[in-house]
Order: sequence, then C-alpha cells, then structure tokens
Amino acid sequence: MSKFAKTMLRFGNSLMTVNSSSALKNVFGKRDFTRTLWHMCKNPESSGVTSQVLNVHKPSMSCSCGCGGAKHMHSKAEKELVEFLTEEILAERKTQKVKTMPTALEGFCITLDGADVELTKESNKEKVVINFNVNHTVDTEDEPELDASADKAEIGEMRSKPRFEVDIIKGNTTLSFTCSFLEGTPQEGEYNDIFGIDEMCIFQGEWNDKVYAVAGDVLDGYLYDLLMNLLEEKGISNEFVEKLSDLATAFEHSSYIGLLENLSKFTTEK
Repeated sequence: MSKFAKTMLRFGNSLMTVNSSSALKNVFGKRDFTRTLWHMCKNPESSGVTSQVLNVHKPSMSCSCGCGGAKHMHSKAEKELVEFLTEEILAERKTQKVKTMPTALEGFCITLDGADVELTKESNKEKVVINFNVNHTVDTEDEPELDASADKAEIGEMRSKPRFEVDIIKGNTTLSFTCSFLEGTPQEGEYNDIFGIDEMCIFQGEWNDKVYAVAGDVLDGYLYDLLMNLLEEKGISNEFVEKLSDLATAFEHSSYIGLLENLSKFTTEK
C-alpha cells in the first residue's frame, strides 16, 4: 500500500467532521476558478502573446492547431481547445518561478514519482522519511479580484500546502506523524506554528489499518509540545515546512504545465 493510500485510509473518517466548505476547499482547491477567471477577464487582443504562440503552431492555413489540415480535420471544439492551451502554456511558463526541480532540501534527498514526493535523510541511528502528494493541494493566498486589467500574477499566488507524513524509523520500529498546514493567524499567546500534528502512531514493520493511532487534538498539551519539539529536532521546523511548501508549489506547477502539454498533444494526435 502506498504512503498516499495509507494516509487517505487513516484520515477518511476524520475528514467527514470537517466543515463542508473547508473540506471542499482542501479537496478541490481553487485552480479552476482563478485560472479560468484570468482568461475570461483578459482581452486576447491586448495579451501580446496569442499571435506569437499561434504563429508557431500554424503550419497550415486551413487549421491553426497544427494538425496539417488536409490530413486530418479537427472539430471546432478541438481547435478551440488547442488554441487556448497554446496561450495558457506560455502564460504558465512565464509565471513559473522554478524551472528545474531540486534534488535535495535541507539535507533531505528528494524523489519525485508522479504526484508523489518523498524526502529522506538517513544516519547511523535512524532514518527520517517525509511523504506527500501534490494532488488537490493548491489554493490562492488572496481572493482574486474581478479586474479585467489585472495581471495573472496579481490575482494571488497559488500555493501548495499538502498534508504530509513524517516517519522516524529506528530498526523495525516506526514513529509516524501525519501533519498539515494550519490556517488563520495565531491568537495572542499562541505558538506561531505554521503546521500541526493531525495524528500519531507507532508500529512494527509495515503499517496496516489495525495500528492504533491518536489524533493530535486529543493529546495532552504538554505531550503535544514535546512531540513538536522532537519533530523540530529531526529537522521538521517551521522554516523547513515553509520550504517544503515552496517545493510542493514548484512541483505542482510544473506538473500542471506538463498536464496541459500532454492534453495539447493528445488533442492534436491524428
């Protein structure tokens, strides 16, 4: 069973208690709304990029999608889709902050597999493994403004803040934490943590659904603080988790661009 599947099984029941609007926000994000809104508001004539991209993909006067026209007639929907994708891909690449994904982060080695990300750090005594999945983790930091003249970057930076799992492995025993980013501004007197512990368990060998787990919000307060200190000692501090979000954001954006490119290729296939 994959780490992502394991996490979904362990938290399926707990997610049912979350406020419905918040849950939908976490599951589906805001990508559809914010990205579509930008293109609905923006004037194609003033974008300055449409003609540039479409000229590159116009080998035939009879079809602007690049299919060759005479050999294969695309439908109206296919041609409109490809024309949109050429502009969208260019716009996304212009806003892409990280062109090449890093191979390490604060001493952790990074492994990318589909939408899964794994970070590992190993010593003689123990191994620390962090796993997360970037699917449905994107949200905007600010609400978009209905302004046709606004640049896409001004609509709000799209951040990936995935739930992540931390496994501290010693021999055959694993101390496992599932953590997530906290929302809202801390009240006076509260810790300024940007993430919290959702669940903790400890098990021998491979995890299975019979392993007892305790929710973070029912832990003794002092024990919770000590566990947060333990995570920080292992390298999972506020600063590290902020960089983890940066990594997730860059990888999610790169994956999204790759999806658009694959969709364009699929649509233009003969």
